[in-house]
Amino acid sequence: MRKLWIITMETYLRQIKSWSFLILVLAPFAMLGLTVGAGYISGTSGQNSQRIAVIADQPSLRKQFVQQNKSDVKADVHSVSAAKKAVKANQIAGYLVLKSDAQQVTATYRGGQSMASGLKAQVETLLAQQQQQLNLANAKLSTTQAAALQRQPQFKQIVHQKTGSAKLARLISFWLLVLLIYMILVTYSSITATEIASEKGTKIMEIIFSSTTASKYFLGKILGVLLVILTQLVVYVVGGWASYLVAQQTAVSKAFIANNQDLISQVLGNLFSVNLLYLLLGVVLYTILAAFSGALVAKAEDASKAAQPATYLSMIAFFATFPFQNNADALMVKILSYVPFFSSYFMPLRIIDQSVSTGAIIASLVILLGSILLLIRYIGGIYEGLMLQTDDTSFWKRFKRGISYR
Repeated sequence: MRKLWIITMETYLRQIKSWSFLILVLAPFAMLGLTVGAGYISGTSGQNSQRIAVIADQPSLRKQFVQQNKSDVKADVHSVSAAKKAVKANQIAGYLVLKSDAQQVTATYRGGQSMASGLKAQVETLLAQQQQQLNLANAKLSTTQAAALQRQPQFKQIVHQKTGSAKLARLISFWLLVLLIYMILVTYSSITATEIASEKGTKIMEIIFSSTTASKYFLGKILGVLLVILTQLVVYVVGGWASYLVAQQTAVSKAFIANNQDLISQVLGNLFSVNLLYLLLGVVLYTILAAFSGALVAKAEDASKAAQPATYLSMIAFFATFPFQNNADALMVKILSYVPFFSSYFMPLRIIDQSVSTGAIIASLVILLGSILLLIRYIGGIYEGLMLQTDDTSFWKRFKRGISYR
């Protein structure tokens, strides 16, 4: 057990200390930071020029509007003359003059460009409310009549899970998940295959196999890579959650999050679920295949070719999901959601679509986990024969010789 732990930690530490791992982990956050930073700079640079000034003959009317639209109003401009100067200095887009007498409420907007549609709707709402209050006061209605006019219509909203924002959330979740699975699979398949293949033909392997079993060494390699994958996923989860919290405090992102809170919640719910387990197990399965492929190369110089079988199979599974992104109930999807090497792509598609039972998910996970354990046991048993053969023969000859070794 001690030797297994040493092999695992040696593999783990060598990987996480490499520049490639650091770049792999930090690259998504760097891209996110650049995108958000550029959006924040452009948003803040144009924020002042898009705001308006509000001037009113009644301070209470102005105060009410400013409180409701703080991000759209430049509150320190109180007069028409100051507003005109601010417009010329391109500090505001225009100014709104609100007037109210005993009969009517009026609003006049002046500026170099039309008022934004959202802000215009807020102005119209405020005018309608104030005018209604004046009309009720001037009509001198009884309490019963006034209460009858205040009665509001009822609005009910029924959301269908297969359409609307739910459908958009499923599509976004699908693309994010399959892209994440594909990128991690390809990356770690290449890393694992290259690491295994680079050890071919070295005397160190004979020394290692004389001090520990080949199956234990192989298992240690797989566990080490698994820890690296878990580290990356933890960094992504923690970093993603921290980025989300920071975005909620940023004015530019805060408005977007508030307007799309339901969509964001659905997407996060689809990602942070049992789908993460499928991602992890899928990467482990492909990593084992990549390790097997790396052990089959004839010499260390062929390490760059070692990951090709795992990469090609991952590409086939990845592109096979495209026709079914809106048809998760298809028979082919149901079948492939139980097939190892494909279930990591297709079962999350059914889970996101909410068209699969808990029993089916458990059955798929059992098959996937069982396949991983069987492959580890089988390849571990023939690993020494695969690693010690260095003859430059054909792939199939090396494969037959490897599997015949016990």
